[in-house]
Amino acid sequence: MKKLQLLKKHFGYDSFRPLQEQIIDQVLKGKDLMVVMPTGGGKSMCFQLPSLILPGVTLVISPLIALMKDQVDALNANGISAGFFNSSQETADQNEVIRKLQSNELQLLYVAPESISLLQNHLSEIKVSLIAVDEAHCISTWGHDFRPAYTQLSYLKNSFPDASLIALTATADRATRADIKKQLSIVHAEEFVASFDRPNIMLEVR
Repeated sequence: MKKLQLLKKHFGYDSFRPLQEQIIDQVLKGKDLMVVMPTGGGKSMCFQLPSLILPGVTLVISPLIALMKDQVDALNANGISAGFFNSSQETADQNEVIRKLQSNELQLLYVAPESISLLQNHLSEIKVSLIAVDEAHCISTWGHDFRPAYTQLSYLKNSFPDASLIALTATADRATRADIKKQLSIVHAEEFVASFDRPNIMLEVR
């Protein structure tokens, strides 16, 4: 099924937002990318739609434990098989996610950075086609939301060399972007920086 058909079927949109299609095309070619888009600009689409086309599972590293369930519920409601794994779950729920992972039932798996080591053995046994590091500014010592568990994510590219890795954030200046790419071992990743102009918002200073 073509990209626009998938976009309409699963997300209800008739067209892509600026940069989304170019980013998706590069992801589908197996490229590593650094993406900066404003909040609400459609970052998630850049890895959610490719997950419907690529074989295996898309791994999404996200620090937003409180939002994971909402995101996964929304994906499942849209006919996309998704799950999440973090420390807030009961053991039985975690085991069910592992079962689905092992039986190739998941297209997307959201994981907290602190929890990914618990899945390492299981992930090594399956096909990981795409790794999306969301809120990627957390990896950078230059970032305003530094999170130690993110600094250990450099092994992802080494562990899954055939997977595309896409780092996404709404807040990263040039120095932060360079630091993110270095920390994730994707120093040659192409950068996509969307415009932060909001034509529907006007500021007036008097």
